[in-house]
Amino acid sequence: MSQRGLEALLRPKSIAVIGASVKSGRAGYLMMRNLLAGGFSGPVLPVTPKYKAVSGVLAWPDVASLPFPPDLAVICTHARRNTELLQQLGEKGCKACIILSAPASQLEELTACASRWQIRLLGPNSLGLLAPWQGLNASFSPVPIEKGRLAFISQSAAVSNTILDWAQQRSLGFSWFIALGDSLDIDVDDLLDFLARDGKTSAILLYLEHLSDARRFVSASRSASRNKPILVIKSGRSRQAQALLGTHSGLDAAWDAAIQRAGLLRVQDTHELFSAVESLSHMRPLRGERLMIVSNGAAPAALALDALYARNGKLATPGAETLSALESLLPAGAGIGNPLDLKDDATPERYVACVEALLHSRDLDALMIIHAPSAVAPATETAERLIDAIARHPRAKQVTLLTNWCGEFSSLAARRAFTLAGIPTWRTPEGTVTAFMHQVEYRRNQKQLRETPALPVGLTQNSAQAHQLLQQALADGVSMLDTHEVQPVLQAYGLPTLPTWIANDSAEAVHIAGQIGYPVALKLRSPDVAHKSDVHGVMLYLRTPAEVQQAADAIIDRVRLALPQARIQGLLVQSMANRAGAQELRVVVEQDPLFGPLILLGEGGIEWQADQQAAVALPPLNMTLARYLVIQAIKSGKIRSRSALFPLDIAALSQLLVQVSNLIVNCPEIQRLDIHPLLAAGDEFTLLDVTMSLAPFDGDNEARLAIRPYPQHLEEQVQLKDGQSCLFRPILPEDEPLLRAFIARVTKEDLYYRYFSEINEFTHEDLANMTQIDYDREMAIVAVRDREGEPEIIGVTRAISDADNIDAEFSVLVRSDLKSLGLGRRLLEKMIRYTRDHGLQQLNGITMPNNRGMITLARKLNFNVDIQLDEGIVSLNLSFRDDIG
Repeated sequence: MSQRGLEALLRPKSIAVIGASVKSGRAGYLMMRNLLAGGFSGPVLPVTPKYKAVSGVLAWPDVASLPFPPDLAVICTHARRNTELLQQLGEKGCKACIILSAPASQLEELTACASRWQIRLLGPNSLGLLAPWQGLNASFSPVPIEKGRLAFISQSAAVSNTILDWAQQRSLGFSWFIALGDSLDIDVDDLLDFLARDGKTSAILLYLEHLSDARRFVSASRSASRNKPILVIKSGRSRQAQALLGTHSGLDAAWDAAIQRAGLLRVQDTHELFSAVESLSHMRPLRGERLMIVSNGAAPAALALDALYARNGKLATPGAETLSALESLLPAGAGIGNPLDLKDDATPERYVACVEALLHSRDLDALMIIHAPSAVAPATETAERLIDAIARHPRAKQVTLLTNWCGEFSSLAARRAFTLAGIPTWRTPEGTVTAFMHQVEYRRNQKQLRETPALPVGLTQNSAQAHQLLQQALADGVSMLDTHEVQPVLQAYGLPTLPTWIANDSAEAVHIAGQIGYPVALKLRSPDVAHKSDVHGVMLYLRTPAEVQQAADAIIDRVRLALPQARIQGLLVQSMANRAGAQELRVVVEQDPLFGPLILLGEGGIEWQADQQAAVALPPLNMTLARYLVIQAIKSGKIRSRSALFPLDIAALSQLLVQVSNLIVNCPEIQRLDIHPLLAAGDEFTLLDVTMSLAPFDGDNEARLAIRPYPQHLEEQVQLKDGQSCLFRPILPEDEPLLRAFIARVTKEDLYYRYFSEINEFTHEDLANMTQIDYDREMAIVAVRDREGEPEIIGVTRAISDADNIDAEFSVLVRSDLKSLGLGRRLLEKMIRYTRDHGLQQLNGITMPNNRGMITLARKLNFNVDIQLDEGIVSLNLSFRDDIG
């Protein structure tokens, strides 16, 4: 995520080409030709001892002889000279370098050299980069590209060339086109941070094969995706494809989980990729998901409809007014509905009239116009008439437009006209719907990021107890816990476990239970316990609730009589009638080599293949994220409704998943957890069979997670000046209602000091961005006090760090009627401690000259206060560099 040196790479003022050549076909020749042809306005410095000039530009014999340090250098010589040349560039003061090729044996040496001289590296084995807005083509691309608003980052040179060729044929432009190669230094997360702030980029497309740091990728993606749509194509879904690419990407479903969690959109293949590029380049952001389909034939509309339903899309329902307007435009007897069939005799005039009527309607969010080749409505003429009508219509920008001009030769000119008009177009109905659903899925992911989670009711956990139990098991040499052994750990987190009794002879236990007349479920497993040679678990159910208590006593007595050596752990006292329609689910926690712990949800009683049978999520989960996992499992068929008597309670299952998530986040010793089956009957859940594998853990617990969890260690009870107790803690996504209530108690003057503008209202999206933060990059500490049994926020301090974790910008806001309690100082002191401990080098802030309270407080806490009256601001700075030194 480091931004150091990226300006020199991506916006260089001078470029040196090491190994420039006049021989066509040589790398140095191609690089010089592309740089000069691209229109780069800065100096291009060819470096070669062989020629006095290259492509008409004066050449320099070596790096040392260059008249000044270049911002960017491109090494085009034989790979064996890479390290030597990088050393020379470092001595010269070069800030960034593109290495076109290097063997794997050289990578460690190149990394060390670049680090020593603080040179940023793109590659090696990179195609280079293109930035058409700057006239920069520092690449091997044989194809020039036009200016556009789409940035493309690729880990494959072959895919890069394919996209460039396709884009040229489509007259599609880019803001940036960057081929990463091996990502020895500069990686996807660095570029996402840069492009998120780039004014020329409105959308980002990624082609990925591997990641070096999952947390950095997810963190940068979450930050960038709040501002710009980001699409991802990830190759290597199968183990065989990963082996071919030489990557170890882990479970493919984990990539889906990470991409969704970050608010991105994944496309599955190059066909979808091209479709996604088209939609990102021209399609307006969706205001909703209701699609209206218009066609000059039933068959193309049916194909579109099938594709829409296959992807869980939503059709618009035209209202009476819209239907009446359409009826007057169509021939008698034509069916009016959605899809709307204009019939095969539809003329350009009928197309225009019906489209104009639909644009007037507020019953739809998106309009898909299909045209099959027709002599009555020529493709090009119809397209041109529609383009003109759409340009003139006052509501055209309120509706997302998609066009599908079927065919090849006859529709080519029409599709080109749509592209030039900025209206997205496709060749097939299915491709058009796929592009639309890309937008829908992206909108859903973004909406999910900004939903307000609910706090689970009655959620309890005793992490200290669980840690003690797990550490004791490891100390005893136990690496696998069985159902009865894992019960105390699960109970510490409030999970509904199944009590069992343990008998030395399971067959005899079954015989006894059968004599009593109650059905049993057997658990025939031998736990790893040295002093027991044949230990099996027997789980018992009672059928009728009326006999539960007396039956429980009777069973225990008879078991003790018949099996004096049996270790009775307990008995499930539960009505079997309540379980008659129960559904078997399965919850598994596995360790992914890239993304760390994963939570998998699927059905029990089937052969388990995680990629096919489970929906996957990354911990930590809150109620909203857990609910999203359950709904995803249902919609994808991973969980099917099997009981009309006791339908699955989504909220209750979500809470159980949150409890599992908390257990896994807090207990790094747990390597694998398998709950199979999890018996679900309505809102009642029982963990029938559980296995847990353990391993000693020594390190940073949070570092193993792709997403940093809630930093509970920052919670602190604080006593204010008036003696009342207050909890200082990191902000939570669930705090949105409390934050809204807090802001309502802050005066307009104080809000103006905080935000430098008058704000009449904070939207849900504003508040979601304030509460749903990435703890890796941002911290907000809220002061919460109890008021008549209800929590209320009375103060907030916030610090947002840069991508390099060097500087952070802070703010403090206290409820206007509570300024006399010393709350602002205590909050800011806590933020100072946090930022110092987090490794930041300085804390910066800005306030107004009239905000005397903030200025006085800053001086008391040793901030450097710079009053800039001409600018109307006061700059506040606190350096930790002396502390670090």
